[in-house]
Amino acid sequence: MDLPTPEDLRERRTELELTQSELAERADVSQPLIARIEGGDVDPRLSTLRRIVNALEEAEGGILRASDLMHAPVVSVAPDDSVHETKELMDERGYSQVPVVRDGMPQGLIGNNDIRQRTGDNVGDLPVADVMHESIALVEPTATIDEIDAYLNHNAAVLVVESGETVGIITEADIAARVS
Repeated sequence: MDLPTPEDLRERRTELELTQSELAERADVSQPLIARIEGGDVDPRLSTLRRIVNALEEAEGGILRASDLMHAPVVSVAPDDSVHETKELMDERGYSQVPVVRDGMPQGLIGNNDIRQRTGDNVGDLPVADVMHESIALVEPTATIDEIDAYLNHNAAVLVVESGETVGIITEADIAARVS
């Protein structure tokens, strides 16, 4: 078992937006003890450390993360697929966009807007790579809803990636469905 360092405890507490007093109350210890532990001035007993870690884990349960919000498994297309096949897939599934993935690795995103904005008579015959946009937002499964929301302000979707593999996708609709 790896014990958290004072820095780990302070970082987790601040990520959860808890004050030292709030954490102390949740863990049933004093605020000065939390301050001394975070400052590295005292090594707590294992039972005290366990209460603090448990209190942090309980507080984390209230935070929505990418793994809670994402749509999985991801329906995706390859860069070499035709735009016509991709559009049929999107229409069939009711999607306005799909990730473009090669060997599990995200390459981009293609959506109805990308297809409509492409000029030319035979857009459907083109490979997805010629129409997709490569600017995509990627997060890990542990990303918070605040991080995801910030990306969605500038992107149509956020791809959730773990160890280089695309494991989920999050859109505004996914967030709206979860928080409403």
